[in-house]
Amino acid sequence: MRPTMTPHAARLPLPFSRLTCAVLLLAISGLWLANIGYRVLQHPDEGRYAEIAREMAVTGDWVTPRLDGLKYFEKPPLQYWITAATFCVFGAHEWTARLWPVIAGMVAALAIAWAGVRLGGPLLGLAAGLALAGTLWQVALSQILTLDAMLSALLAVGFAAFVVAQRAEATFASRRAAMWLTWAAMAGATLTKGLIGVVIPGAVLVLYALINRDFKVWRRLHLASGIGLYLFLTAPWFVLVGAANPEFFDFFFIHEHFQRFLTNTHRRNGSLLYFVPLLAAGLLPWLTLLLFGVRRAWQEGVPNALGFSWQRFALVWAAFVFVFFSVSGSKLPSYILPMFPPLALIAGWLLVQIPTRRLAQLTMPLTVAATALALGMLVAYPQAAAHLADDRQPMSTLLAFRPWLTLAVFAAAGGGALAVLLFRSSTERSRFAAITALSLSTLIATQLIVAGLDSFRTTRSSYDILRQAAAQLADPSMLSSHEIPFFQVRMYDQTAPFYLKRTMTLVDFKDELSLGIDAQPELAINDSGDWTRRWTGLVRGFALLSPADFEQFQKAGVPMRELARDTRRVIVSRQ
Repeated sequence: MRPTMTPHAARLPLPFSRLTCAVLLLAISGLWLANIGYRVLQHPDEGRYAEIAREMAVTGDWVTPRLDGLKYFEKPPLQYWITAATFCVFGAHEWTARLWPVIAGMVAALAIAWAGVRLGGPLLGLAAGLALAGTLWQVALSQILTLDAMLSALLAVGFAAFVVAQRAEATFASRRAAMWLTWAAMAGATLTKGLIGVVIPGAVLVLYALINRDFKVWRRLHLASGIGLYLFLTAPWFVLVGAANPEFFDFFFIHEHFQRFLTNTHRRNGSLLYFVPLLAAGLLPWLTLLLFGVRRAWQEGVPNALGFSWQRFALVWAAFVFVFFSVSGSKLPSYILPMFPPLALIAGWLLVQIPTRRLAQLTMPLTVAATALALGMLVAYPQAAAHLADDRQPMSTLLAFRPWLTLAVFAAAGGGALAVLLFRSSTERSRFAAITALSLSTLIATQLIVAGLDSFRTTRSSYDILRQAAAQLADPSMLSSHEIPFFQVRMYDQTAPFYLKRTMTLVDFKDELSLGIDAQPELAINDSGDWTRRWTGLVRGFALLSPADFEQFQKAGVPMRELARDTRRVIVSRQ
């Protein structure tokens, strides 16, 4: 059996040539960017965050975020600013809407690779970067338009800069520069999703110091200049938006932070075990590696000459994120994304340290499972899909997703099998060829799954139904005309305003738009009876509503002409 690598061995040159590494980086980048324009935007997150940025670009108001013309203070504006600027340059499209989350995911992988190089040399940097670039949850959530990929990337940059700053060999100037980068990254994270951008790093540092009795680390934070930099970057927007909107502070800090965490007011509750299956699936293909090696990483994470252990800090970071969101009253699958970059650095360290034959043994169970799943899908997928199909999610959609999912599982199984064979060799070139095979196959498999999500476009996006409705009109541009009212009745499809390139009027619906409607009640209609009277008096108008509500209004004699429908929505005109 191959002996464990020594720290000196970990700093050996890369097993690949610079040209090979450059080609690998280009291949990974190409795969990461492959999907951004392929799919239509889906409800709710992709439509919401694309529309907020579109309205910011159109109105020129970069202080007060708005959704469908209504004030929207659930999140700070940094990603909106970046996406709106992208829209101003390249136009509002699917690919421009998704561009920043995809880039953010790549930045996180590069940051972890940089940390690996500084902590353990090029081998650790390459292994850690490949680990994160080929982690299922990291890839998947970077391909979907939410704020979580950007939050996680900024926290990853902050984490990477922090552990680099705490190296024993760091000079005063390099440590200060790295800590300033940490403070700036926390500021960016705060401007992306709020106080969580400072709560996670701060709480992790407190827990790490208590658990490891490493209190000297507090002396190396450059607190005065760091806090000054943090406030310089974050305070201006909070001051400006608070001055322009008196209701901001109470809603943002009380409702969106304390109530979101302590209560289930957002109706996103789940059990304490909610994130367990998501973590297990999200860590693929490194799940068995980390289950086997976490204890080793803690035990062998010996503090350096300054008393700091980056391995233990990374594990405390990951554990805190998992526990923090597990006890929160609001849960979504994307919330635990910030725990994956530190775990990728641990995975990279284990991939360098553990003998290759043991790595083959650790890879084998997941490869066998993927192969069995792939074969099972060839036989049992239609039967399983039949149990999931209903009137709102037709069988045809689930069957359209089958080829994508099947190809993805076969890609993962093939990559795992190749990695097992390569790990059986004792050379460093074979070791890193195997790591590359696992990373790329998982990246390809995840991208196939993400591409397959477009199979659900008819039920998760308004793109097709709006095109069908436009085809029924003599002048299709009427749908997008600001002169003709367009209502969403008792529902809100987040993708419709973006594809119509206009705001719409909500009827008898509030949900997350309550603050905006309460602040500007004239922009919405709170009673469907009031809407019926207005609708009847119109010469021209359009409305989007559910099939059940359409039938109800139709029975009540409300004049409507059906233009298009799918399993979830009907578009009607008053004409």
